[in-house]
Amino acid sequence: MNSRLSSEQIKAEANALGFSTCGVAKAEPVDSLNGDVFRRWLDSKGYADMDYMAHNVDKRLDPRILMPGVKSIVCVALNYAPATRMPQGELQIAAYALGLDYHDIVKKRLHTLASRLGVTTYRAFCDTAPVLERYWAERAGLGWIGRNHQLIIPKAGSMFFLGELFLDIELEYDHPVKSRCGTCHACIDACPTGALRRDGMFCSSRCLSYQTIENRGEIPPDISACMGDMMYGCDRCQNACPWNRFAAPNNTPQLQPKNELLGMTRTDWKNLTIEQYRKLFKGSAVKRAKYEGLIRNIKCIIKN
Repeated sequence: MNSRLSSEQIKAEANALGFSTCGVAKAEPVDSLNGDVFRRWLDSKGYADMDYMAHNVDKRLDPRILMPGVKSIVCVALNYAPATRMPQGELQIAAYALGLDYHDIVKKRLHTLASRLGVTTYRAFCDTAPVLERYWAERAGLGWIGRNHQLIIPKAGSMFFLGELFLDIELEYDHPVKSRCGTCHACIDACPTGALRRDGMFCSSRCLSYQTIENRGEIPPDISACMGDMMYGCDRCQNACPWNRFAAPNNTPQLQPKNELLGMTRTDWKNLTIEQYRKLFKGSAVKRAKYEGLIRNIKCIIKN
């Protein structure tokens, strides 16, 4: 381990690799306030049937259990605000899933970052372990967690993938960012199903992203009626957020949508075969929903 590393060196290398921003937090237990909120959310079954959220709670609330010896958490963000969107009037996919799978893209860059820093003892994560990513990004000074439960980066918005590099050395730590949401609740008003509650809790079972991606059963009629043209995910709370007026289109080649995807019509989606699905979404996060799930979503939209 290079014990002479500085936070500034790490941030410079992260920037050179194309990360939008980078910060460093001290690895310590999650504070009692946020820990209690998380436990209440678990107790209320706010995670629907995503039972993995209730596993490894000790690791989620104390990163030192996840990686013994960890002292610093390097947090990065990668912009995914779309440079090109799917045509209006056609079926839509959430912006984060228009390109290739972000897990692979972010983790590859994190491993490259570790290599450039001369780091040999580390762990790299991108939505791939029991880590409270937005909490640590807030602690590392990247932004604050908004009422839409997304990390909002000042003058940049919320369309970012988050990743973490756990290191076993002490560094200079950044200061948490205070919320700048003020009295705004545009995201709550924009949520068509009431998944964003005014008491601050999040109800996964009412979220269109959960229903169109994670849910393996039928989508309840009152929720499917709110899908609009979204066949995978939902961006309404982000689109409504005033901070996203500052969002700049991403320039990462792997995050750009395929021409074949942009050329799909409603008729094409209605007649989508499994072979077309595999070709369109090879290496894409959309495969999370599986072919059967996507067809279910398409049928709901057509029915509505």
